[in-house]
Amino acid sequence: MLLVVAAAAASLVVQGQYDAEREATNRSLAAAEGFAHAPGTALALLSPDPGSRLKAAAERARRGSGVDFMAVLNKHGVRLTDTDPTLVGKKAEGVGRAAAGEAFTETYHGQPSDAVRAVVPVTDASRRVVGMVSAGVQYATLGHMLQRQVPVLLGSAAVALALATGCTALVSRRLLRQTRGLGPAEMTRMYEHHDAVLHAVREGVLIVGDGRLLLSNDEARRLLGLAEDADRRKVTELGLGPRLTRLLVSGEAVSDEVFPTGDRLLAVNIRPTAPYGGGHSLVATLRDTTELAALSGQAEVARNRLSFLYEAGMRIGTTLDVRRTAQELAEVTVPRLADFVTVEILDSVLRGEEPTGAVSQMRRTALGGQAGHPLQPVGGLIRFVEADTPMAAALRRGKAVLLPDLHTAEDWRAQDPEGARQALDYGIHSMMSVPLQARDVVLGMVNFWRGTDSAPYEKEDVAVAEELVARTAVAIDNARRYAREHAMAVTLQRSLLPSGLPDQDVLEIASRYLPAQSGVGGDWFDVIPLPGFRVALVVGDIVGHGLHAAVTMGRLRTAVLNFSALDLAPDELLGRLDEMVTRLDTHTENTDDDRAPLTGATCLYAIYDPVGGRCTLSRAGHMAPAVVDPEGSVTFPDLPLSPPLGVGGQPFEAGELDLPEGSRLILFTNGLIDSRGRDIDEGLAMMRSTVAGAGRTPEETCRALETMLPEHPSDDVALLVARTRLLDPSRVAVWQVPFDAMAVSEVRRDVSRRLEEWGLEESAFATELILSELLTNAIRYGAPPVGVRILLGGTLVCEVSDRSNTSPRLRRAGTTEEGGRGLFLVSQYADRWGTRYAADGKVIWAEQSLGRTREPDMTALIDEMAW
Repeated sequence: MLLVVAAAAASLVVQGQYDAEREATNRSLAAAEGFAHAPGTALALLSPDPGSRLKAAAERARRGSGVDFMAVLNKHGVRLTDTDPTLVGKKAEGVGRAAAGEAFTETYHGQPSDAVRAVVPVTDASRRVVGMVSAGVQYATLGHMLQRQVPVLLGSAAVALALATGCTALVSRRLLRQTRGLGPAEMTRMYEHHDAVLHAVREGVLIVGDGRLLLSNDEARRLLGLAEDADRRKVTELGLGPRLTRLLVSGEAVSDEVFPTGDRLLAVNIRPTAPYGGGHSLVATLRDTTELAALSGQAEVARNRLSFLYEAGMRIGTTLDVRRTAQELAEVTVPRLADFVTVEILDSVLRGEEPTGAVSQMRRTALGGQAGHPLQPVGGLIRFVEADTPMAAALRRGKAVLLPDLHTAEDWRAQDPEGARQALDYGIHSMMSVPLQARDVVLGMVNFWRGTDSAPYEKEDVAVAEELVARTAVAIDNARRYAREHAMAVTLQRSLLPSGLPDQDVLEIASRYLPAQSGVGGDWFDVIPLPGFRVALVVGDIVGHGLHAAVTMGRLRTAVLNFSALDLAPDELLGRLDEMVTRLDTHTENTDDDRAPLTGATCLYAIYDPVGGRCTLSRAGHMAPAVVDPEGSVTFPDLPLSPPLGVGGQPFEAGELDLPEGSRLILFTNGLIDSRGRDIDEGLAMMRSTVAGAGRTPEETCRALETMLPEHPSDDVALLVARTRLLDPSRVAVWQVPFDAMAVSEVRRDVSRRLEEWGLEESAFATELILSELLTNAIRYGAPPVGVRILLGGTLVCEVSDRSNTSPRLRRAGTTEEGGRGLFLVSQYADRWGTRYAADGKVIWAEQSLGRTREPDMTALIDEMAW
């Protein structure tokens, strides 16, 4: 700054000197011309004494013009007047040009002093030079003028220096603040680094301000094909494409947005920045993602395939059903992997059997694709020829076979020439054949086909298809095994259930056993005829599923059959069944048996008596039955509920229902009303609406209840529907017998008369004999009162009751014993006989078939009679 100020001051001095000389020149010329051209100057020079005439005028002119001297010369250059009188009469030097008629100025060095002077010729009217006027300013006068300007110049220089120093300090401080204290070396190094990075980095950089490209590095020029002179040009003139141009002009911020440029894909990031040269500006970076996009495309394809396999794994094998699993494979692969899919499976696999080695023919089990295709429909038998077709080759090698172009595949046509032609005409052009095998055993074949709008299959597709088919094969093999085991369990379950309903006249019965899709359970039912035309209805549910549950069901059913032979009341029968379950479970625990316990099984036992229509029920943890009256109203009676079997600790209770004739009694297990998606209350409400209404038969009721079950039930169902009938009162005869042996004969006569009324004279003798023996035993060994009841239905039943709890038993009497032969006679003439207990005594009954009289064992009878 000192140099600048010194140079400025020196230049000002030089300029002042120059200006002073120029001013002096101009002043001298003006003074000389003014006096030379003044009126009278030329006349005075032509006068006899020009000196005296012009002296005073010249002096006045000198003072008025501010020059240092003024002299008048004749045309020969001799001074006529002069400011310095000593010079008058002397000849002036260097005035020849003026004598020739030319006015001029010059810097004069000589006597009397150095000066700046002007010499102007004086001419007469005819333009002849008659003299000259010389005026000037001495150098000494110019020096005084400069000396007056120096203080001002120095003061101005000092002020300028102070201002410059202050401004420099302020600018330095601001620069230091903006450069964060970096010195020139650091700034230089930073600039060099910035320049190196800007032009060496493999990412394009653009700086745009007010719609113009302010800066672009080498990579940006290469990626965008910019010219060398692209900087400072408008963005709209660079030919960058409409999308990229719009973003660069608008200044909209974007992140990794991909733009196609020529054969490249550029990832562009744009961020607004502080104004760069005024107006809004932004920085854009560009990255070539062409190769990355290709790799990303491959990764996306791989990801899609993995996603497809994962989705297929979730959707295939959801049910243990071979056909459904095959159809799920077809649904998953169309259209993501194929336009059409055909799945062929061996018939033995479809039946749940072990696959055989013969794979020459299979059954088409599933097909996926749009309608109208020429492929053989589901259910058809597919035969594989022995020629080297792709299917046969895939089965033989156990690997997939790829045919990218079916038009050139001659071997493929050998399988079915006509079908191949139709497929090609339809547009099918590419296929893959993949054997469906598990544990190195062929289960079937899967063919994937692609049509007109799809690309041919590639090798990468083979790996996906093989993985997909391998997973499906495992699911199908599991389904096959399950189907076999399920069939075995169902067969066992049905073999343990009643093969048919027993003959009886008082109930119209229909039944169903509906096994679960996921596994056979232990649900069961039974219908047991009892003496006196009564019928026992049983429904039970075993905890668990599988073969063990089926076997357990068989054990409990057998126990119920045995206990019912004792003609026990429902609550007493369940009590004994509970004791048996507890004993069996205890035995299982003590022997470390791994079988599941029986505890938790439920059972409902009901006895219906057609004489009066009364039904006695007892339930162990089981749901109450539904009762539909003859008008069609549905109720769920509130019956005593006891704990499930094996829990113990509480006595079993029984309840009674009076059922009018035509009522429907529905016994069921919880699988009917309790399922996924609905609770028990919803199931009961649905059941109520299903069975409501009069006039339905038990079979129709069963069919209606079947509609409540889902497509794939998770629990099995036992269902028993019975419509009640009453025994005609005219076929019931009752007598109260006095507690006297003499009354037996009178009762025998009354019974004989009633048998005659019923047209059963041929049964009178046997009936009288049976009645006589039973009554005699009741009066002799029992307790009053004694009653007799005869029932006529499908058989003839004779019942004798008393208040005693002693039970007679059949035995062979000794030869010396007087008694003990009556029951033997009863057993000989009756088809069946027995004892049942009631709350206030017992009933001894005997049953005879109608239309024939049983022939007794004559040898035994003669032996008894001989006694």
